[in-house]
Amino acid sequence: MKTRAAVLGATGAPAPYETSKPLVVEELVLDPPGPGEVLVRIKAAGLCHSDLSVINGDRPRPLPMALGHEAAGIVEEVGSGVDDLARGDHVVCVFVPSCGHCGPCAEGRPALCEPGAAVNGAGTLLSGARRLHRPDGTPVQHHLGVSGFADYATVSRRSLVRIDPELPLTEAALFGCAVLTGVGAVVNTARLQAGASVAVVGLGGVGLCSLLGAIAAGAREVVAVDLADDKLAFARQLGATATFDSKDPDCAEQVRSATGGGVEYAFELAGAVKALELAYKITRRGGTTVTAGLPPPTATMPLPAVNLVAEERTLKGSYIGTAVPSRDIPRFIQLYRRGRLPVDRLMSGTLTLDEINQGFDRLHAGTAIRQVVTL
Repeated sequence: MKTRAAVLGATGAPAPYETSKPLVVEELVLDPPGPGEVLVRIKAAGLCHSDLSVINGDRPRPLPMALGHEAAGIVEEVGSGVDDLARGDHVVCVFVPSCGHCGPCAEGRPALCEPGAAVNGAGTLLSGARRLHRPDGTPVQHHLGVSGFADYATVSRRSLVRIDPELPLTEAALFGCAVLTGVGAVVNTARLQAGASVAVVGLGGVGLCSLLGAIAAGAREVVAVDLADDKLAFARQLGATATFDSKDPDCAEQVRSATGGGVEYAFELAGAVKALELAYKITRRGGTTVTAGLPPPTATMPLPAVNLVAEERTLKGSYIGTAVPSRDIPRFIQLYRRGRLPVDRLMSGTLTLDEINQGFDRLHAGTAIRQVVTL
């Protein structure tokens, strides 16, 4: 069948993207689902900094690639061996497929699936197949097994979670990345206890989801840290108890002073080494620093190693919120529907597929939190 998709042909295009047009909406040939695969009619796909990091070259990927990894849609067709989904089911896409039998999957850590990581790096589905082609037969890579900036996508069954069809798909899309990563970092990676003090460094879509997750988990104090005044103001509207400007050279000392020596849990979601250094500095003795940001692969951070021992500090990474998506996405949706996770407030607006480069201009400029392409 044919599908329209936003394809990245080369990295490093200069902003504004509306002018340089790194993403070109093309008509591609999409193969039907093979064994263990599903054809999904994409209805909504969120714009994420992880997409932007592929566009600007910070996260190298094989090209050409059809981008988009945070998406939701409706099942159109299932391949052989798929007996737990049917046409018409509503699904959220997950950007790491889990094989179910490697070491991490067997330990209940599907976010670290080894075959899933390998195929994501190669630009294929979990089966190793590529189902996208240009009309001349040139293969097009899959982005994290999803390629959601498209009318249709063929994906592995293990990249999908079925959801309640009453949830609007424009909202459901956020649960596949922003909510899963941000809230998961709080409740799964950190295992935040009620009454703890928290700081969130980096108030993009994922960071604000962490802030909402900390509030929902019962944090007594939630400090928000960012470069942008408007995002700090928005964090206060969402329930942050204090906000600090990370541009201020005394920011770390100000946070430590305001929180009695630092917070028990600091979450870094900016994807920048300076942000992680700041998060580590504002973590108190005996506290935990969690990073879910994705800096360029070459980025390194100097670490005062003695603090890990003398202050019993913990530094943890969090990928997809240490989530079990089939468990966590339905749980987080229930919390949202009960008003405990108002993630719909993070939506900056919707746009069409043809407006996608303008959307990434807004994301790059920091003037949008979560935009959703509707299809």
